[in-house]
Order: sequence, then C-alpha cells, then structure tokens
Amino acid sequence: MSERQGIAVIDYKAGNATSVLKALRALGQSAEITADPARITAAGKLVLPGVGHFQATGRLEASGIAAAIRESIARGAPFLGICVGMQWLFEGSAEAEGWPGLGAFPGRCEHFPSAVKAPHVGWNQVRVAPQSRLMRGVESGSYFYYSHSFRGPVAPQTVAVTDYGGEFSAAVERGNVMGVQFHPEKSGPAGLRVLQNFVELAC
Repeated sequence: MSERQGIAVIDYKAGNATSVLKALRALGQSAEITADPARITAAGKLVLPGVGHFQATGRLEASGIAAAIRESIARGAPFLGICVGMQWLFEGSAEAEGWPGLGAFPGRCEHFPSAVKAPHVGWNQVRVAPQSRLMRGVESGSYFYYSHSFRGPVAPQTVAVTDYGGEFSAAVERGNVMGVQFHPEKSGPAGLRVLQNFVELAC
C-alpha cells in the first residue's frame, strides 16, 4: 500500500475484518487488514469493523491505533466505523463503563429496551436522510443486516435511522467521519452501494 493510497481495514481483534476486506476487494479496491499504526496513517481511507463487546475498543488506545486514527482523521482521510466500530465513534457505551469512545458524535450507546429481544439480529429497514453522501442512492425502506445488542442514539449527525424498540442511528456522518450500525458487507446490493459511496469519497 503506497502512501496515502488504498484502504486500511483495521484489525483490533474484534472480528469481521476478513469479510469487510473481501467486500472491498470485490469492488475493485486496494485494501489490506492491518494493526500497524504506521500503515494506518499511510492509508488513503480507514475502515474500523467490529463485532462483539465494546471493551474490545480499549485495544485501540493501548496499541497506538487510536492515535493513528485521530491523526488520519485530522488530515482528512475518510473513516468508516462498522457495528462496534461505529459505536466507538460516540462518547462511550453502557456495555463497557469506563471505556471511552472517540467522541466524534454526541451521546452514549445504550442497550435495547427490555420490551424487545436482544441481540437485534437480522434484516431491518432504514429511513435515509436525503443529504447523506454515505447513503447516496439508497432508498428509504431498504433492508440491511444487523447483529447487535447496543445502539447509538439519534444525533444531529444521524443520516439514517432504524426502528427496533425505538429509533436508533443506523448511520452517522460528519465531514470525513462516518459510521454504520448495520453490516454493509452482509447486506447485499444496498450494502455494497454504501461501501461504494465510501470508497468514492475524495481523500
């Protein structure tokens, strides 16, 4: 991966990196899985996938990856967080008290209410804001695949919502920092469209 080119799929032992890598390569993108802060800062774009417990994001700080992400975001590199990777963009999560998030978006992630079954697994619809670059070309009512027990709040930067025990952020976007709660790599043509929109963003 040459300087400021390609996509770094960040490996912090939270799983799911391989399927994201395959989806990006299916779109013809140069991408690699890496945990090396130097390779992360050298990449043109960053993707932070994740499944499982929010506490896994603590490895981002301990390994120096978080500092590399902040540096890349500051210089304008497009960043996409997926599932737990998106939750990390908020201030924190009730799943792991004391483990801070990046704080790019306001609020904390909370567990689904007891009125609905958790985890929320399977296909669900999204309602899309028309101004979103990440969700461009995705019709409201499109279905995406989810697998999560905690959810990000609806924030001013929310560009898509899903309703399951109340509305939550399905996608957030502010400048070059973006996140999706669903798994685009498992969501068929609609998910590939979201990834294509991301890779088409200018570095």
